[in-house]
Amino acid sequence: MGIAEGKRALIVGVANDKSLAWSIARELHAQGASLAMTYQGEVLEKRVRPLAAEIGAHIAGELDVSDDAQIARVMANLKEHWGGLDMLVHAVAYADREDLRDRFLNVSRAGFSRALDISAYSLVALARAAEPLMEAGGGAIVTLSYIGAVRAIPNYNVMGVAKAALEACVRYLALDLGAKNIRVNALSAAPARTLASSAIRDYHTMAHEVGERSPLRRAMRPEEVGKMAAVMLSDLSSGVTGQTVYVDVGYNIVG
Repeated sequence: MGIAEGKRALIVGVANDKSLAWSIARELHAQGASLAMTYQGEVLEKRVRPLAAEIGAHIAGELDVSDDAQIARVMANLKEHWGGLDMLVHAVAYADREDLRDRFLNVSRAGFSRALDISAYSLVALARAAEPLMEAGGGAIVTLSYIGAVRAIPNYNVMGVAKAALEACVRYLALDLGAKNIRVNALSAAPARTLASSAIRDYHTMAHEVGERSPLRRAMRPEEVGKMAAVMLSDLSSGVTGQTVYVDVGYNIVG
């Protein structure tokens, strides 16, 4: 019996089979969870549906996390399909490419607002919508962060600010939801070759440094994020909330 046996999990943010969200989905499936996934737009739908079919996941609908009406429809779908929800994975981040490639000083007001809305506020919006589905039996929420939330990483720019806001949201959501036995945590992963990372200039240098300088002297493996997410979403971490847990082969202690 897996550590997620009998649990119902919504995964938001799978873009393709390289996504960290996909590694989490696969591990939760292996650990016995029933899964639901969303997609954003026709292009991503074509990628997500085959992946969902591979692990028997329910498609809960299209979801643009900046659209509260779509969030409400997805949660209504899950309430009808399952009656409730035990686990929520938030793996969504976005910044305009030019705001990642220019100096942070030059970030536009609109670009700053959009990055914060999609990358940080969306966690708040999803948690608020998921609360009624989790409050009967409690639940767990996990989001994905990066060391750029607490350190100035070249070329990460506004996304670092957004991740800092995201980690603050984790703490305040944990405070608000703890009385209902809903836990909220973040995983801070090392650089991974994903669709999102392709927008970061000189990504390969960032990834190479982790392999060279981390205590384990290697790159992080995406499945390691999946395994830790399964632990943080399961009852094995029942006493842990409001935390940012590093899954970065130890890079944060030396980087």
